Amino acid sequence: MKLSGVELRRVRMPLVSPFRTSFGTQAEREVLLVRVVTPTGEGWGECVTMADPVYSSEYTDGAEHVLRNFLVPTLFQLGEVTANLVTPSLARFKGHRMAKGALEMAVLDAELRAHDRSFAAELGSTRASVPCGVSVGIMDSIPELLDAVDGYLDAGYVRIKLKIEPGWDVAPVRAVRERFGDDVLLQVDANTAYTLSDAPLLARLDPFGLLLIEQPLEEEDVLGHAELARRIRTPICLDESIVSARSAADAITLGACQIVNIKPGRVGGYLEARRVHDVCAAHGIPVWCGGMIETGLGRAANVALASLPGFTLPGDTSASDRFYRTDITEPFVLEAGHLPVPTGPGLGVAPIPDLLDAVTTSRVWLSS
Repeated sequence: MKLSGVELRRVRMPLVSPFRTSFGTQAEREVLLVRVVTPTGEGWGECVTMADPVYSSEYTDGAEHVLRNFLVPTLFQLGEVTANLVTPSLARFKGHRMAKGALEMAVLDAELRAHDRSFAAELGSTRASVPCGVSVGIMDSIPELLDAVDGYLDAGYVRIKLKIEPGWDVAPVRAVRERFGDDVLLQVDANTAYTLSDAPLLARLDPFGLLLIEQPLEEEDVLGHAELARRIRTPICLDESIVSARSAADAITLGACQIVNIKPGRVGGYLEARRVHDVCAAHGIPVWCGGMIETGLGRAANVALASLPGFTLPGDTSASDRFYRTDITEPFVLEAGHLPVPTGPGLGVAPIPDLLDAVTTSRVWLSS
C-alpha cells in the first residue's frame, strides 16, 4: 500500500462537564487526528496525547512535531507500507509511542478498509459487544459524587471507577459503598498520586472490596508496586507503568500487578496492545481497556480491542455522551451496559464531515 499523503488535523471538543484527576482538570479535549490517503482510500488514527505532558511525557504539540518532521517522512521513504511495518520502521526514533500509535492506527484502518476486514476481526475479537464501565472524576463534594454515580448506574454502566488522590480516597469510596452497596463493581484510579509511604492509608481501602487500585505509585516505581502488593489486599492494576509487552511481562514477573490496564496509545498502537493482551493471558493476568477521552474514532478501535478474550473486566469504553454532547462520528450508545463491536471495514466508523469541520482548529497536509 503506497501513501499518497497524510493529513494532521487538530480538533477541539468541549466536554459535557469538567473532568478532574490527580494531575489536573480538563474542560475540553484537544485531539490530533491522523488521516492517511492511499490510491484506493483513506484511514484514520487518533493521537491520545494531552495538551500538556502531565499524564505522560508526550503532549500534543510534540506529537505533531515528531509526526511532521520524522515519523511521516520515514513512512514516505518506504514506498509500500503496511501496519506491521510501521513500528519497526520507526524504531530508531526513541519514545513517542502515542504519535507512533496514531500513525499505525491510520495505516491499519486504511489497510483493513481496502481488504474489507474489520479492526475486531484483525485483532482477534470473540464477542459482539463489550461491557462498559465509566470513569468518575474527582468532585468538589461527596453529595456531588453520589449524584454522579447514581446517574451513571441509572444509565446502565456495569462498573464504576473513582479517580482518587490524597485527601480524596477513603471517604468517597466509603460513601459510594454505603449508598450503593457491595454489589456495585467498584475500582479506584490514583494516576501515580501516592508513594510507598502511603501504604497504611491505601490499606484502609481493603475492606471495601474493590476490584483494583490502579497505578497508585509513580510509573517507574515497579519495585515499589511489588512491595505495595505485599502490604495491601486490594489487587494492584498498572496503567502508566505498562508501555510495551516486555514491560508487562517484567511487571508480572516481579509481582508488581495482578491486573493490567491496556491503553493502545500508551503502548505504541493496537498491534502492540494485542501483544500485551497475549502476554497477560499467558500469565493468567486479567486485562481491561482504558480510555483517554477518545472521539468516536478511538472509541471504535478500543471497543474492538476490548472484545478480545483476555479482556475479562469492564473497560473505560463508555458511550460518546459520557464526555461529548456531539461526537465527530455516529455516537456510540450504551445498550444494557454494553457497546456493540463495530463490524464494518477498518474502524467501522468514519468522521461526519460537517461535525469534524465544526471542531477543526488546524490542518496540515504532508506528501512525499
